[in-house]
Amino acid sequence: MTAPAEVRVLLVDDQELVRSGLRRILRRKDGFVIAGECSDGAEVPTAVREHDPDVVLMDLRMKEVDGIAATRALRAHAANPPVLVLTTFDDDELLSGALRAGAAGFLLKDSPAEELIRAVHTVAAGGSCLDPAVTGRVLRTYRTATPARDGRGVDGLTAREVEVLALIGRGHTNGEIARHLGISEVTVKSHVGHIFVKLDLRDRAAAIVHAFDHGIVAPS
Repeated sequence: MTAPAEVRVLLVDDQELVRSGLRRILRRKDGFVIAGECSDGAEVPTAVREHDPDVVLMDLRMKEVDGIAATRALRAHAANPPVLVLTTFDDDELLSGALRAGAAGFLLKDSPAEELIRAVHTVAAGGSCLDPAVTGRVLRTYRTATPARDGRGVDGLTAREVEVLALIGRGHTNGEIARHLGISEVTVKSHVGHIFVKLDLRDRAAAIVHAFDHGIVAPS
């Protein structure tokens, strides 16, 4: 059996002490390689080009270019690796801003190491991860600050697509959804694409908000 590929992580935080702690948690034995490090968001585009990370672990508050601006800039980058925001601030405006900028999720820095490891693997596999400690509040802020969609709910979705949307809302990756539903990952990707088009959703974070808004899943 082929060993799973290592996840290449780019650390972005203006505190060396924090980056050192993250290096100790995201070890090779758990499937990680620290591809590079940045001390400010301004360094991120160049670092992504040079190191080709699978996940960018992004701080929010930095001196020159903050994590939201850096995340937004990556959306125009050819590789566009997923961003997992890691912050000490349970600031609803900041975290919802990170989602609007295109982050795949967020985690508070006081989360257990095991939760960080799981979150980085999830995001690397194409899933989303929202810290349950603040998810409900952040989603309320997100939907308040984001222009309303056309209110289609789940109208137009097939029963299978509703199942897939519910699993996206719970943070599952395409691979996990495929195993849960007993279908191929290619089929899951097709369903996800149809959901995004039918509901006019930009990304998985928007799909999670939609699932919460329409009662398909509820904040834990």
